[in-house]
Amino acid sequence: MNKRSGGRSNDKMRPVKFEADVARNALASVLCSFGNTQVICAVSLEDSVPKWMKDQNIPGGWVTAEYSMLPYSTMPRKARDITRGKIDGRSSEIQRLVGRSLRAVCNLEALGARSLCVDCDVLRADGGTRTASISGASLALEIARLRLEKELRQPIPFLRARATAVSVGIVSGIALLDLDYHEDSAAEVDMNVVMTNRGEFIEIQGSGEESTFSKHQLGLMLRLAENGCVEVARAQENFLKKFSRSKNHKHKVTTKGVVS
Repeated sequence: MNKRSGGRSNDKMRPVKFEADVARNALASVLCSFGNTQVICAVSLEDSVPKWMKDQNIPGGWVTAEYSMLPYSTMPRKARDITRGKIDGRSSEIQRLVGRSLRAVCNLEALGARSLCVDCDVLRADGGTRTASISGASLALEIARLRLEKELRQPIPFLRARATAVSVGIVSGIALLDLDYHEDSAAEVDMNVVMTNRGEFIEIQGSGEESTFSKHQLGLMLRLAENGCVEVARAQENFLKKFSRSKNHKHKVTTKGVVS
C-alpha cells in the first residue's frame, strides 16, 4: 500500500482543520475536521462542582466530557442513545477517554470551584472520531480560558498544555497514520495515541484485531503517532494565533492547519 485516499502516503495525516464558534450558546466551541471526519467540540460553564467533590472537600474544579454520534453521521443511520434507553458501550468508553485526556493537561485547582463540560458531537464519521474529539476539545478549552479571563479580569491558568491525538494501525502488514473508516475497518492492529503539544504521552490504546503485532511494529506505530501529534499541535498553534488576533475573541474564526 503506497497510496491512500487523497493520494497521501502511509506516514501522512489527512487535512486538519479547525473552526471556532460554531455553537454560539456555548462558552467556546470548535469544529474539528480530520479529513472527512467532523466533530463539534463545545464547552459549557457551570459555577459548581460535582457532589462527590463537595462531599470529599476536594479543592478546585472539574472537567468532564460527553461524546455522541449524531444519527446522520454514519451510513446507515445510527439510532440515538435515548431510543435505547442508555449510552452504548463504545460512546461511554470514548467519552471517558476524552475526559481523562483533557484533565491530564489541566490544573484543576487553578480552575476554582467551577465545572467545564465538553460536548463532542460527531457530525460526520470517517475514522478517528475520538482523536478529532480530543484535539478539538483541547482547543475549545483554550478559548474558554481566554473568555473566562476576559470576563473575570484575572488569570485563570488551568491549562498546563494542549492535548493532541492521532490514530495509527497496521493494514495489510503496513503501518499507517490517521486511518480513515475503510482502513480502520480492515486494520489488523488499531491504536490511538494521545500526547501533549510538548511531546509527552497521555494515553496509548492499542489492540490486535484478530491478530498480533511485534515490538518492531509497535515502534513503527509509535513513531508515526508522535509525528502525527506534532502536526496536529502545529495546526492547533496556527489556529490559536489567528484566533488570538480576532476582535475580542468573539467573531467567527476559521483557519486551516493542513498537513501535507
